[in-house]
Amino acid sequence: MLKNRNLLIIALIAMVNMLGYGIIIPLLYGYSKKFGLSDFENGLLFASFSICQFIATPIIGRLSDRYGRRPMLLVSIAGTAVSFFMMAFAPNVLFLFLARMLDGFTAGNIPVAFAVISDSTKPEDRAGAFGLIGAAFSFGFIFGPAVASFTVGLHQSLPFIIAGVITVIAAVITAAYLPETNPHIGQVKHDRLFDFKKMWTMLYDPNVGATFLISLFFILAFSCAIIYGFQPFTLNVLKLTQSQNALLFTLFGIIGLITQTFLVGRITKTFGMKRAFESSIFFVAISFIVMYFSHSVGVFVAAMVFLALFNNVVQTLIPTILSREADARAQGAMMGLNASYQSIGMVVGPIVGGAVATVSTPLPFALGSVLIFICFFLSPRVLRPKV
Repeated sequence: MLKNRNLLIIALIAMVNMLGYGIIIPLLYGYSKKFGLSDFENGLLFASFSICQFIATPIIGRLSDRYGRRPMLLVSIAGTAVSFFMMAFAPNVLFLFLARMLDGFTAGNIPVAFAVISDSTKPEDRAGAFGLIGAAFSFGFIFGPAVASFTVGLHQSLPFIIAGVITVIAAVITAAYLPETNPHIGQVKHDRLFDFKKMWTMLYDPNVGATFLISLFFILAFSCAIIYGFQPFTLNVLKLTQSQNALLFTLFGIIGLITQTFLVGRITKTFGMKRAFESSIFFVAISFIVMYFSHSVGVFVAAMVFLALFNNVVQTLIPTILSREADARAQGAMMGLNASYQSIGMVVGPIVGGAVATVSTPLPFALGSVLIFICFFLSPRVLRPKV
């Protein structure tokens, strides 16, 4: 697998791209506060990215099936770079929202990158391939928050400038080294680029419907409890600083890197993909329950480590399972469709998280646990014999 040049290039792109993203996420909540946003408005800021991503990613996924993976990756990465610079120099809250929206509209990196993996690997090798990409994401997410932690004290805009420069590097790497991998360019000609009816009906598809539902609810829970609920809880309840908060994200990335590099493949081979998937979902739900009841930094961090371990197993296996359930000629479309379901979760999650946090700051963790248990009860329905 390490001899697969395309896979290694995608892993490098993923690492550099996530490095920029990892710089932004731990600081976004605190950074937006300087513009006077309330918690609910902050939730809308997080959601604005996902609303635009929801609209754009199935289109980018389908366009990658029609015209190739490489040009779509270049467009999406370049848009992300521009958005980071817009955030760094935003004169008012309007520019902040526009920056997040632009990033969302061009956020086709992940589904197209996953489609490149599907193009470049055999079905039996994809769990390890997705694990390698997940490890690259984690590696970037380790150093991204660390950079944020050490630079935010110098100037609040500096981490965003660094993120923009790093993402430009990812675009250059893509342009210089990634060949086109789609062997089926032009074969998908008659479907609509964006089809709400299809999004609804695919949830009932006997082959991929359960996987899409799990992906939707899992990201809804994660965005409610972690993408939004994590920062208000650590900053307002545990009284951590922005730098300490960024270091917690670094720890999350370290656990993810270890899991995806050394554990996902072994866990899958030892217990089987389906059983590993079900068990990991269950333990994610338990982690959220412990975080909800935690009253000390030590207990919270222990639960976070547990969460990072099993969350990364689930996040790696979702696209792996989907790649096995989907038709080989429509991998880009399926990955793009999956990204749209996840975008719905990313839209609703921060808004709901912001709303329930006004009642009780830890409440997003409790809601997240409920949603993850729904995923657990759906998990026996994945990887059924195709009909």
